[in-house]
Amino acid sequence: MQAPTGSTPAIRLTRLRKEFTGTPPVVAVDDIDLEIAQGEFFSMLGPSGSGKTTVLRMIAGFEEPTSGTVELAGADVTRRQPYDRDVNTVFQDYALFPHMSVAENVEYGLVVKKVARAERRTRVAEALEQVRLGDHGARRPAQLSGGQRQRVALARALVNRPKVLLLDEPLGALDLKLREQMQVELKAIQRDVGITFLFVTHDQEEALTLSDRVAVFNAGRIEQVGTAHEVYESPSTAFVAGFVGTSNLLTGEAARAVIRRDGSFAIRPEKLVVVPEAGVAHPDGHPDGHSDGHHDGHPEAAGTLEEVVYGGPVTRYVVALDAGGRLTALEQNSGARAPSAPRRGDRVTLRWDPAHVIDVPSTPAAAPAAATSGPTRTGPSRNS
Repeated sequence: MQAPTGSTPAIRLTRLRKEFTGTPPVVAVDDIDLEIAQGEFFSMLGPSGSGKTTVLRMIAGFEEPTSGTVELAGADVTRRQPYDRDVNTVFQDYALFPHMSVAENVEYGLVVKKVARAERRTRVAEALEQVRLGDHGARRPAQLSGGQRQRVALARALVNRPKVLLLDEPLGALDLKLREQMQVELKAIQRDVGITFLFVTHDQEEALTLSDRVAVFNAGRIEQVGTAHEVYESPSTAFVAGFVGTSNLLTGEAARAVIRRDGSFAIRPEKLVVVPEAGVAHPDGHPDGHSDGHHDGHPEAAGTLEEVVYGGPVTRYVVALDAGGRLTALEQNSGARAPSAPRRGDRVTLRWDPAHVIDVPSTPAAAPAAATSGPTRTGPSRNS
């Protein structure tokens, strides 16, 4: 899985494997190949136990691979110690010294490296400016908000001027509003400093928001690498379709009845249009019936509303199809529906553009257990 440029990758992983001893041994990372370009914001996304954090730890030098190689800027660093690699790591828990000022925390690594005092002060000031904390150097960590403490941890890593910055769930301890704010700031900082960011997260929306490219991990392997748009709009496996966002997966009888062919298919909920029964025109020309066919060139499937969930900006509709299975639709709350919005128990028809149906080959790890349809999403979990 190559980086999108012809230059030497910032990171190259070749047949990287990690087994932990036990009976039987646990394969955490299973022979992965990956290239990450210079200056890229790259995210490793996956559920708990998928291997993403183990990969980051092998790049940092905190874990030694069972086999395979890690290259940084073309140099094989597989057996080098962490201090002998041109990377720095930012963790979720900040790990700031409470008795030191912000500036002293940022300066600490330079002191250990015996950098001259005048240069230390210049580099600390630059790093604090990069993270928008130029006037906070004299404060103590206890005087800062969670987002500010995370930015201090980021400055402490940037002050060493690494070629690659590794970020292990750095926003996981923040509340939702602050987390969203820090996502915007983190992307802006990465553009400003221009170095490679390798970001580990279990949060699908976070990965899509921040990344130039995303690698989706599952059971120690990479299921797909691509841009946020590619991974979301064109998932290559059923697992990716279900984990990255929310998908309706149709297989077996449900697929044959609704899509009119065999296979596994995904339709994103926001691509479905919910049409109340009274607004449906049917093949015989009479309203107030229902069908499973096509209308104006668009496929449609009739059913009954099982759930209507108001979510502020959107409403989620869960429809039990006459053909079998369930589909979930999302609709923006623009106000156009009220007060005649569909209610639980109403007859409705779902319509969609056939171009939005995704053919998703099943993999052993992701194949549905039964011929059903319905929304699939693997929820956020702790990092692995």
